[in-house]
Amino acid sequence: MTSNPVLLQVSNIDVFYGAIQALHGVTLEVNEGEIITLIGGNGAGKTTTLRTISGMIRPREGHVKFEDDDITGHPPHELVRKGLSHVPEGRGIFSNLSVAENLSLGSYVRKDRHNISTDYERVLTLFPRVRDRLKQVAGTLSGGEQQMLAIARALLARPKLLLLDEPSLGLAPQLVQLIFSIIREINSQGTTVLLVEQNAHMALRVAHRAYVLQTGRIVKSGIARELLEDPDVKKAYLGG
Repeated sequence: MTSNPVLLQVSNIDVFYGAIQALHGVTLEVNEGEIITLIGGNGAGKTTTLRTISGMIRPREGHVKFEDDDITGHPPHELVRKGLSHVPEGRGIFSNLSVAENLSLGSYVRKDRHNISTDYERVLTLFPRVRDRLKQVAGTLSGGEQQMLAIARALLARPKLLLLDEPSLGLAPQLVQLIFSIIREINSQGTTVLLVEQNAHMALRVAHRAYVLQTGRIVKSGIARELLEDPDVKKAYLGG
């Protein structure tokens, strides 16, 4: 995987909420074709890292580069056009719109109208439950279905890099398995994925590489399968 070109480069970012420093010199790389995961406890800075990458937060220090362009602090809608989509924690769907209307918002930035119907069909094949509920009001979907809709909508922007924040949060175990198998499938179809996930065991099983965040600092990184066997990671995040 490491021979692939670097798609995303985060260099020494410091982020503050008022006087409180949330990230301390966070540095990471995502190569084309990878699934990278950030793991860590609550308040470790995982969500803040994603929000900084996608332009929702501006770092006080450091830089974010996407395909060699410095995108630090660029607004989110601009980054969607560049090929970076973010599915936030809490999903961010429009609960009063139909499922179909939510999906149509995913492709609003695209100019290649002739390819959208092909991508629409691909997304509905990935998520048959979403296909079954196109006319339903999105707010009436189950948590798992809302998560699938949020990912499906993000994919319709045809991202080069998909940021996923806690996709398994609050889902029943069988749905967690399904979401992770879909993440693998999305990746195998050519989308690079940066995943933040509380379920460290599942995240490390699906990812190629991982970074461990602790109180806003990266304290460990490496091949995901190897980190599954790391005694410190096991003790802190894998319950053993």
